[in-house]
Amino acid sequence: MILEALALLTVFLGFFGTILKKNLVMKVVSMDVMSTGVVAYYVVIASRTGLVTPIVVKTPQGNYADPVPQAVILTAIVIGLSIQALMLVGIMKLAKDNPTLESSEIERSNTP
Repeated sequence: MILEALALLTVFLGFFGTILKKNLVMKVVSMDVMSTGVVAYYVVIASRTGLVTPIVVKTPQGNYADPVPQAVILTAIVIGLSIQALMLVGIMKLAKDNPTLESSEIERSNTP
């Protein structure tokens, strides 16, 4: 119960950081924190005690753990990393044209 609450707290901290921070790099970091919280929440929900690894043996061992959540989490980590890298490249392109990375200043300077 406490782990679920901490994972959800991490998601909300990342969400509010994304909304409240004005620096674009801090927004990317906040989105990464939010993604980490989602992955942690998924792991906390999917993990149960008493499950064994699904390896085929001659004697049945009991309840097997489902390997699908592991694949989903690995996919989410890889996609999150690639999206974060893409956002940072976009920020680098913006930094060449603008002296600041504050979103309000960039909007103000590019508005006709």
